[in-house]
Amino acid sequence: MEPFFETEEEFLENYKPGDYERPSVTVDILLFTLDEVKKEKRTMEKELKLLLVKRGQHPFKGCWALPGGFVGIDESPEEAAKRELKEETSVDNVYLEQLCTYGQPERDPRMRVISIAYIALAKKEDILVSAGDDAQEAAWFSVSKTKMMDFDSDREAWLLKVENESLGIHMGYQVVETKKKNGVLAAKEFEISLLSSPKEKLAFDHSRIINESLERLRGKVSYTPIAFNLLSEEFTMYEIQSAYETLLGRPVWKSNFRKEMDQYVVDTGKMTEKGYKGLSLRPAKLFRYRQEESE
Repeated sequence: MEPFFETEEEFLENYKPGDYERPSVTVDILLFTLDEVKKEKRTMEKELKLLLVKRGQHPFKGCWALPGGFVGIDESPEEAAKRELKEETSVDNVYLEQLCTYGQPERDPRMRVISIAYIALAKKEDILVSAGDDAQEAAWFSVSKTKMMDFDSDREAWLLKVENESLGIHMGYQVVETKKKNGVLAAKEFEISLLSSPKEKLAFDHSRIINESLERLRGKVSYTPIAFNLLSEEFTMYEIQSAYETLLGRPVWKSNFRKEMDQYVVDTGKMTEKGYKGLSLRPAKLFRYRQEESE
């Protein structure tokens, strides 16, 4: 029979936290940015990039992973995420939102670790990358997700690619999506399997976290202006359209898209000097985010 205590103070004085097993809590940071790559016909397009670090210690020594770390005993998970982001990139005051909590018992071979993942969006020119204490190096990786095939109306296979051309690293995963009912809503379940060499794989369950972060971005960019967190203060309409198409993973209908952008942008009255990024295009109007009206 458990002892009876008259007051909460008396109860807390006699409480023994060590009587219960306690998991550790970590944060993982998905820092996304947009980079520009030259495509065919001398056009510039946006490419989604994700910051990864190469682990310098066991477990998963030598594997690439999301930056992150343990939550301090006196800090909240969000405070820990901001601290890790600042330590890894010298970036603060950026868009940050919680993605999901990951707590499969076997996800970390060391012990029971529950991780809270956060999405961060920043302009690449604002980021100064530096590897943390337990990382060998840090690098930007291109991230993409394209459909491979349909099994039936409720089941699809997708290809998730995480690559760094300069390092010669090409990680590929097959993602099988199955639509399920969650009450009256539709939900997705994911089965993820490695397609590339076992020597080129992500640490822990980070392939699952990256996949679900892309799902979040594709969903949220459709009804919020989060894409503007990835753009410079002034931008052309071509740049914002390219940013949206990159995040959505598909082209948009130009005329409808530009009408939709009227609620988010304002004309600065300026023009680019030599066309888009110096290419042989006509000068284009420069816009900025309509901050005061959009908030």
